[in-house]
Amino acid sequence: MTWSSDLSRAGEGDGQVVLCVSSTGGHFVQLTRIAEGLGTRTHFVSTRAGDATLLDGQPHHVVRDISRSSRWSVLVCAVQLLRILWRVRPSVVLTTGAAPGYLGLIIARRLGARTVWIDSVANVERVSMAGQLARKHADLFLVQWPHLADAQEGRYMGSVL
Repeated sequence: MTWSSDLSRAGEGDGQVVLCVSSTGGHFVQLTRIAEGLGTRTHFVSTRAGDATLLDGQPHHVVRDISRSSRWSVLVCAVQLLRILWRVRPSVVLTTGAAPGYLGLIIARRLGARTVWIDSVANVERVSMAGQLARKHADLFLVQWPHLADAQEGRYMGSVL
């Protein structure tokens, strides 16, 4: 079974859902553009409540933004993501990063969801730090620049501009 068929089948009457997780800003905008083409039941997670205005009524959850320098924030975000994952029970978790997406991907994989990392189109010269960490946890690791697919062992399937 291909990834495109997995994603297109998610949400077809059997309760499957795709959970899209990212930081706010450009990561979230890219994620919403990607999700438009999925045609699935989709829930979104971001770090800003105002992001819901971009979703046309689709379910939106908010988690604390995190950085490497605040272990407390990482713990709070992890608990929030775990609660969301437990309630939504997605079959696939899709993320464009950054740190909250990485954390969501790790937790989701351990709960049995399939995971997709799409490194941000802003990363022209190299894969992001979070992407480098996520590569070993993602079932599918995508980059948005052809030359990064060769250099970073990611798969290139196009870009979101």
